Amino acid sequence: MKKFYMILAALAAMTVSAQAQNVKQGTIEVGDYSAPTEIYNASYFSVAPTNFYLAHTGSQMLFTAAELADLDGKGDVTITAISFKFRNDEGFDDMTRNYKIYMEATDASEFAVIEGVKQFFDFDNLVYEANETYAMLDFLYEDVEFRFNLDEPFILPEGKNLLVTFVADADDDENCTWGTDCIPFYTSGILGKGMTYTDNTTSFLEYAQGDDFPDATSMLGCGTNVELPVTLIEYQYNGATSIQEVKTTPVEDDVYYNLMGQRFTAGNLPAGIYIHNGKKVVVR
Repeated sequence: MKKFYMILAALAAMTVSAQAQNVKQGTIEVGDYSAPTEIYNASYFSVAPTNFYLAHTGSQMLFTAAELADLDGKGDVTITAISFKFRNDEGFDDMTRNYKIYMEATDASEFAVIEGVKQFFDFDNLVYEANETYAMLDFLYEDVEFRFNLDEPFILPEGKNLLVTFVADADDDENCTWGTDCIPFYTSGILGKGMTYTDNTTSFLEYAQGDDFPDATSMLGCGTNVELPVTLIEYQYNGATSIQEVKTTPVEDDVYYNLMGQRFTAGNLPAGIYIHNGKKVVVR
């Protein structure tokens, strides 16, 4: 044991500088998530991230640096969860959907327009998938939060915009609301940063693999000038770092320790093995 401790003591004689990293938690609101006041009054195919009027919906939401300004100076962040809010004024039935969420980092701040037609972005980075059932009657006349803890936390590089693709699919078109029973999400008033797709037979994922993709047209049930929904993003980041110096006693060039921990000086060393300045020395 003394040998072990003496080796540690010799190694600790060196001055060490270490950068201490402190992982912190953070949240960022897009729109007034804590106390939303606006309810979406647009048509059902212009509601992000989803509606319950049709069996299949898809939306893409582009959160640019302007919406994510609170992330400035935090470096790369790891997104761990995303939440949306809506108001349940007339929904009574249980709503079951398979939800998939994809996230990509992008430099784009607008949806591209080709020959007058807005274009969806390509997407393939799945970060969440689950079947969820919401008993709407339990939340009648209340604000409801949909919170998704990501299966795969997503690293958003500093300075990049965030593209979120949200897909919701019912098993059949019977598990849907009727007309004004649609449960509208609150919106933040940030217009044109979202696009949507709705259909009663074909999933957005199937559409994304078809010949019509990435065109978004009204004939396909697409909304092209959609407001971002009120959103809460939870993330982790490395907090302020500090340089900590560990100072120990100066190294003594003429001091040696044997494996029993006994101290010797140069010129007075019996044959044996010693530790000198953190290195093993053999004296014969």
